[in-house]
Amino acid sequence: MREPDMNTDVTASSLSATQPGTPAETAAAPVWFPLDAAGDDPTPLYDVAAIRRVEQAGLDATAPFTLMSRAGAAAADWIHQHVPSGRILFLAGRGNNGGDALAAATRLHQAGRLVEAWLIAEADQLPVDAARAWFDARAAGVPLLATHPDPEAALPPWPTGCVAVVDGLLGIGLNRAADGEMARWIAHLNASHLPVYALDIPSGLFADTGAGQPAVRARRTLTFLAAKPGLLTLDGRDCAGAIDIAPLGPDYPPAERPVAIVNQPGAFLHALPRRDHAANKGRFGSLAVIGGNHGMTGAPLLGARAALHLGAGRVHVGFLAQPAPAIDPVHPELMLHQVNELSLDAMSAFVVGPGMGSGTAARKQLVKLIDFCANAELPLVLDADALNLLAADEALNQSLIDSGLDYVMTPHPLEAARLLGSHVADVQRDRLAAAHALATRWQATVVLKGSGTVIATAESAPATLNPTGNAGLSTAGTGDVLAGMIGALLAQGVPMLAAARAGVWIHGRAADRLVDAGTGPAGLTASELYLPARAIFNALLQGGAA
Repeated sequence: MREPDMNTDVTASSLSATQPGTPAETAAAPVWFPLDAAGDDPTPLYDVAAIRRVEQAGLDATAPFTLMSRAGAAAADWIHQHVPSGRILFLAGRGNNGGDALAAATRLHQAGRLVEAWLIAEADQLPVDAARAWFDARAAGVPLLATHPDPEAALPPWPTGCVAVVDGLLGIGLNRAADGEMARWIAHLNASHLPVYALDIPSGLFADTGAGQPAVRARRTLTFLAAKPGLLTLDGRDCAGAIDIAPLGPDYPPAERPVAIVNQPGAFLHALPRRDHAANKGRFGSLAVIGGNHGMTGAPLLGARAALHLGAGRVHVGFLAQPAPAIDPVHPELMLHQVNELSLDAMSAFVVGPGMGSGTAARKQLVKLIDFCANAELPLVLDADALNLLAADEALNQSLIDSGLDYVMTPHPLEAARLLGSHVADVQRDRLAAAHALATRWQATVVLKGSGTVIATAESAPATLNPTGNAGLSTAGTGDVLAGMIGALLAQGVPMLAAARAGVWIHGRAADRLVDAGTGPAGLTASELYLPARAIFNALLQGGAA
């Protein structure tokens, strides 16, 4: 934790003092920590059912109001450090999430911060702990406003001098889209353009899936007990902002089985190929990128160039277009061929699909490469048109499954829907479930692209959710670049799951670097990813900050 800003009107130590009605064991300084995308230890993610079991165990093991008091203390310290001065408004809903907000407001008020709290509920209908938090806030003299739902009445204007709003409207128990009065408050808050700090989860966001229409758009979220997958996928990253975790007790991580883990370097760093001084290009494999039908020769070139920058020893491109380009003037290191003239036996791994097309010649090449890789036991990345060919051809997709081949599929949501025989809305409704369904159906390592890319395997292991990347990746060719990166790692002998995790993380991190430097997100191009990706890869190899 950083030291409080010198402009802050109270000290951090005053927030950790025992407050009236607070159990003595919470007198120690509250504990919270950031979810670091570059962290060494992959962060576990738990669904609502598991969190409820953890919460109930905590309630059973402690005196009444203990967990809410701890949540309020952690939130007060967190808000104190992120909002250095000025009036802070707490919005409290009718559940225990609202009670957490009231407990935090009380603690900050007693420490001398300028706060007020609005209860968006009937006070006499609050659950037991939240009712106690409301009583404590009143007894402490927190400026309070209790609103009464009235769909005809205008919502109150924001307080004069308000510098931040703390969102405690809705928690993780949401089981349908927010509507009525809550939807009005969410829209009102989003339209305010005030910095919002969400407690546990941004109101309206589904903790398990990341669906959030409507949902609060927060600058930061302090999530309690453990992180939830919905914070990191679909609408989650737009709604949650930066994520911090407050365990609320000594037993972290919980003993429950996580539904997923966060894709952080600790999940793949051990598998990356080391670079000895005595190494030569033969040690780092030969990758072939196959595709590039007429009018689409740029797609495999994007992937091949990315593979060069991620360390593949040799990179070949097999073009379906005839005649094939003779040379890549940007990267003459690439070896270009007509696909039928490519020596498959000399390759260590393949990427198949970028710009391949969907005609008879493309299908013939795909069948040939699947058979070859299965017999030679070589890793394969299937991307773009290769996925569309499989989705449209039951015999072909069954032969792939029956081959026993180890391979990676990299669908975006529309390609995933085709492969599952469903719709994009079905895929996006539960991205974790869709990725698991694809991995099981196709017996593959699946990279379901999108905000919070999901990496899943056919085994029952938790999926991986990626925390890197941004809207700059929403442009043509970035998927080809990702496929080339994963292929380069496979060619260097990185195991399939680690290659998928590392490729996705580096790809997103490269986009983050570019945006941080002022390049994008609008107008960022796929080929701009190469140089930052190379720098990130080398920093990982050297054990430095990436």
